[in-house]
Amino acid sequence: MEINGRVVRQDESLAVVGLLAGWGMLPLEVAASLKARGARIVCAALKGHADTKLADLCDHYRVFGIARLGAQIRFFRRYGVRHATMAGKVFKAQLMYHRWGWLHYLPDWRCVRAFYPYFVTGSRDRKDDSLLGAVVNEFAKDGIMFQPATDLVPELLLAEGHWAGPPLTAAQIRDIAFGWQIAKELGRLDIGQSVAVKGQSCLAVEAIEGTDACIRRAGELCAQGGFVVVKVAKPQQDMRFDVPTIGLGTLETMRQAGATVLAVEADRTIIVERTRVLKRARQWGIRLVAVHHGDASQLRPAPKRLSA
Repeated sequence: MEINGRVVRQDESLAVVGLLAGWGMLPLEVAASLKARGARIVCAALKGHADTKLADLCDHYRVFGIARLGAQIRFFRRYGVRHATMAGKVFKAQLMYHRWGWLHYLPDWRCVRAFYPYFVTGSRDRKDDSLLGAVVNEFAKDGIMFQPATDLVPELLLAEGHWAGPPLTAAQIRDIAFGWQIAKELGRLDIGQSVAVKGQSCLAVEAIEGTDACIRRAGELCAQGGFVVVKVAKPQQDMRFDVPTIGLGTLETMRQAGATVLAVEADRTIIVERTRVLKRARQWGIRLVAVHHGDASQLRPAPKRLSA
């Protein structure tokens, strides 16, 4: 089967795919690509997060409260889901630090049991990998195995290259190499994925607030603009969840904040709305480069441009 110029192989075991959908355009792109491959899609859409347009793309669609874990599992089982994937953002700060705590989301009994050590006794940490790992482990108890969205839809990943914008300057190359080391250490500690750098000085690092807020904070601190944003996968990245993702929102935030370079990790970063992102980056003069782990310091000015 050929999709978007790529030959893809349909796995008969993935004839039915469960989609646990969060916020953003990514769930829509995943659903559309799976549909084009002939898969039947069973979508559990997270309330207050997922786009309602998913209902038109999916064979079975239902909205669930984010803490209705048992209900989500039963929904998948009802329609024969054995393979599932996650796509889209969950607003972790809202979930964890709401005025009334996580009980505001009316967790069902399955959710209470799964997350009791995280939210009640505090015997386990609340890092992204810990919480999302608990989710997939709970589904696995009922025979539902989560797979990376990028395994099912590999064209989501951005390959190595200089994708948009003018050639990099020597100073920008140094800033990418500098920021890369910091971002990788942030990832190793499961704190965040992104850093903003200028003149080999760190302006801002990402934590629970997310990449866009990190970029905006850097813009407030660096009124002259012209800074570099580096976004990478964790050294221990589980590609089933929390994969680095960029989209139009990322570029718009960079433009408003005055950032001029976005460097991401090649083949481990998802690009949403690829064609529109590359068009806007070129229009706005934002340099977009993707490099492999450890290769950032080897970049040279004016690398070969790649077409979309």
